[in-house]
Amino acid sequence: MNAADFFLVQHGRLHAAGVGDPASMWERVFGGVSDEQMRARPAGLNSLAWLLWHTARTEDVVVNLVVSAGHQVFDDAWGKRLGVGRRDIGTGMTDAEVTDFSRRLDLGASRAYRNAVGRRTREVVAGLRVGAWDEIIAPLDVKRAVAADAFGPHAGWVEKLWQGVSRANRLGATALAHNAMHLGEAVVIRGQLGAPVGM
Repeated sequence: MNAADFFLVQHGRLHAAGVGDPASMWERVFGGVSDEQMRARPAGLNSLAWLLWHTARTEDVVVNLVVSAGHQVFDDAWGKRLGVGRRDIGTGMTDAEVTDFSRRLDLGASRAYRNAVGRRTREVVAGLRVGAWDEIIAPLDVKRAVAADAFGPHAGWVEKLWQGVSRANRLGATALAHNAMHLGEAVVIRGQLGAPVGM
């Protein structure tokens, strides 16, 4: 199994069943909850709605601007459909911003956006030439994200974090590890809402 095949197997588990693996973990965690539960912030935690959007935005920016120098899925009129008026990835949002955002986000559009991002990621990864996996992310690569307003006022530190590693590292850290970390957070939130996930 090569790097792309390995990535795609793991990535499929972290997206909806229609994007990758029918045995999707994401499907189990984000399925079977009401809109009210999606927007709730038990004990001041992030909302499931916010996590859905944040993981999609982060993956979209990293894969399509930083790793592949393409264009974001977001730019295909998703900003208006999502109904929130934000272009950034959400890192560093205040509690009040997360609450307001969670209330306004169009949940159906957010699910569709995340699916579109997941499918695009799979296309990009399947098309990466072998040598590209080892190339180092340079400051100019991350500047494409800066130019697209991907970082909010409290997330400037992310620009430095994302550079100086290989494209393989950045893909894995974002589209696999970051998604998995927030999937675990979503499991905790569901438990707080009284809707635990049976693993």
